[in-house]
Order: sequence, then structure tokens, then C-alpha cells
Amino acid sequence: MLRIEQRDLAEKSGVSLETIKRIERTPGPISAYTGTVDKLRRALELAGIEFSNGGQPGVRLTSAAAKQVNRSD
Repeated sequence: MLRIEQRDLAEKSGVSLETIKRIERTPGPISAYTGTVDKLRRALELAGIEFSNGGQPGVRLTSAAAKQVNRSD
């Protein structure tokens, strides 16, 4: 969606690359400290991800982020 590399997300969030790799390869609900999840969420929100709050998991790009991604195609 954002086309962000794991290494870049680690740098932007302050979460270790190994933790991000573990989270991504583990199926099912995320198993991580609340602080880790908060750091990742903040970094993704700053990059243009909007998390839904409709009782189900879901994300979408903000309008500005979608325009940026489309320009890079």
C-alpha cells in the first residue's frame, strides 16, 4: 500500500528490524508489546495510513498519501 521497506519502517518507528520481520511473518493477531504497536501505528499514520475504527480491522490511505503513491507509479 505504501511501498515502504521493512528497514525504512524500522527507522521511522524506532522498532527493531527483527521485531518487524517477526510481526509480519507470524500469522494471526499481532503478538507484541503495546508500546511497539503504538510506535508502528504512529509511523504508519505519519506516512499516510488511516486506521478504521468500525469494529473490524482495516486501513486505507489518506487522500494526500494516495496521490503521492499514484505519482510514483
